[in-house]
Amino acid sequence: MAKQTYGNSVAMIEEDSITETRQYLTFSVGKEVFALGIATIKEILRNVQLATVPLMPPHMRGVINLRGAVVPVIDLAVLFGRDASEVSKRTSVIVLEITDEGESLDIGIMVDAVSAVIEIGAEKIEPAPSFGTPVRAEFIEGLGKLDEGFVIILNAERTFSLRQMAPDPQTEA
Repeated sequence: MAKQTYGNSVAMIEEDSITETRQYLTFSVGKEVFALGIATIKEILRNVQLATVPLMPPHMRGVINLRGAVVPVIDLAVLFGRDASEVSKRTSVIVLEITDEGESLDIGIMVDAVSAVIEIGAEKIEPAPSFGTPVRAEFIEGLGKLDEGFVIILNAERTFSLRQMAPDPQTEA
């Protein structure tokens, strides 16, 4: 069996069959395990000092200074409708580089703990279910089947688009 690497994808070649795998960073928010494709991840930070910004939506935990750039930090638990994350020794901020409406931007997401980088074969990723997950279906790229259960693979572009995270003016009034 030969292994070919292409960016963040790996192809396992065995005689006449090719299995594509992708690399994902896994992390936890509460009891759920999520994953993001490593192509969108810029860096992982721990022990971060956040500056709070008044009058921001509840899921906006604050901002950080990342080498002179102001990066907003989102509390993923609050974005997903849960109580705010408690900061602990394992709390991390994952800095993502995403494209939103044609513009590249950095966004930090606060998670309870970062686990590992894993490879998941395309054949082990199921489509997003329309019910039964702790996250809205349009945020989910798929469910990765692992030996110990499932991991919810998030679509970074849809989950963290500014339009999705903006407060609804109908509920603000």
